[in-house]
Amino acid sequence: MIEQQKVLFSLLPAQNGYLIGLATLNKPKALNALDQDMIDLLNPQLQAWQADPKICMVVLDSQLDKALCAGGDVVAMHHAMAANHSGQAPAALQHFFTTEYQLDYLIHSFTKPFLVWGNGIVMGGGLGLMSGASHRIVTETSRIAMPEISIGLYPDVGGSYFLNKMPAGCGLFLGLTGASINAADALYCHLADFVIPHACKAEFLEKLQTVDWQAQQQANHELLDTLCDGFEDTNILPSANLVNYVSLCDSLASCTDVVNAQQLILAQHEVQDPWLGKAQKTLQAGSNITKHLVFEQLARGADLPLAECFKMELVMSCHCGTVGEFQEGVRALLVDKDNLPKWLYTELATVPKHTIDGFFMSPWSPEQHPLALLGQA
Repeated sequence: MIEQQKVLFSLLPAQNGYLIGLATLNKPKALNALDQDMIDLLNPQLQAWQADPKICMVVLDSQLDKALCAGGDVVAMHHAMAANHSGQAPAALQHFFTTEYQLDYLIHSFTKPFLVWGNGIVMGGGLGLMSGASHRIVTETSRIAMPEISIGLYPDVGGSYFLNKMPAGCGLFLGLTGASINAADALYCHLADFVIPHACKAEFLEKLQTVDWQAQQQANHELLDTLCDGFEDTNILPSANLVNYVSLCDSLASCTDVVNAQQLILAQHEVQDPWLGKAQKTLQAGSNITKHLVFEQLARGADLPLAECFKMELVMSCHCGTVGEFQEGVRALLVDKDNLPKWLYTELATVPKHTIDGFFMSPWSPEQHPLALLGQA
């Protein structure tokens, strides 16, 4: 049996002669978990579409109604880490993160309109694909999260950048709790631009072909804005969760250390809210190393340009490939599935500062960094 291609590419002809590039994720059994094959398909195709004057815009969507992308293929990374005894990050892991961040940066810096249809589950690496798009669509079933706290990683794929662009403290709350947010929350915290019913997707794609696309990219951005506005339906928005905790997030924004931040979140005992309760439980059960990394990456990334955030994250991710916390977190959640991770530190306050500082120490000179050319024209 021939395996079907994990990303499907097609061209939708517009009535005036331009073409719309359509990239459809197609790995249903794994909810489109992003692997090296998918990255290696997407990177050159998106670059080709960016360079092709006939292509007026690009759409990224999923063949699957349940998810856009549930994250990166961390099980494959676990196996690479388990087989590695070199003391350095496995070559496959370094290559994966390098090419994934190049792909995410390409989407962020795409000059043509780039629309992502973020229906269903959009988590981890999926949010890396969606966050940089010029037009980010959410639907009534969108479930968005950066849940790395539960696997001993940290919110990468540009999280150092986009979590810092949210209303005060929201990025820190989401990074520490791995909380799942819906379409209303995503609009509030600047992770989405429009809410459109998922049932309208086929009609929306048809209407894209009737737009009078132009040679000027700014004009095409405005034309797509108008089309999205015409399909938007805020009546389908679920009740927001995150906006109910503005005061908590404001307090988190002024925290000077992660121990204090955790105490603030766990102190919300009087609130009988299942959403917050789940976030608190995830925080309590999560990796104490991850908690420190989230706090530190957001502090360091606050004033960094996007390319520098990705360079910092590649250093962090490669260290995650050697320290053992990430490997153990994936083992417990997704390999053995015993949900009993043996974290390296049982108390948040006992994680040594030098351990966390080590995650930010680059093994490369600036010129040798695998992402050295990122952001350079």
